[in-house]
Amino acid sequence: MDEFQRSWLLAQLGPDTDAADLERRFFRLRSVRAVALEVLGERRARLLADPLKVTVDGVVTMDLQENLRGVERQIEQVRQAPAPGGPEDEDDADEALAMTWLTPARRYR
Repeated sequence: MDEFQRSWLLAQLGPDTDAADLERRFFRLRSVRAVALEVLGERRARLLADPLKVTVDGVVTMDLQENLRGVERQIEQVRQAPAPGGPEDEDDADEALAMTWLTPARRYR
């Protein structure tokens, strides 16, 4: 991973993200977009593992639903934004076009 890719990842994930962890993930996944999506997916899963809303009557209310929505918006933004070091239409590379001819199974006279 070069410095430009590392900078892009830190801009997407925050400056407190462990750079060594990003290097290991990049070595395994070979795409900065895949690394960012994996880290954001883990953050989303952590939020979903705990209750999103906790209320102690008359004392405190804690609501993490907006945090979850924010992470989901960030995931969608990373999917759509151009990533360094990858093809421009990286998402289109997974799609395939197949064509087949339809013929009748039986012919009646």
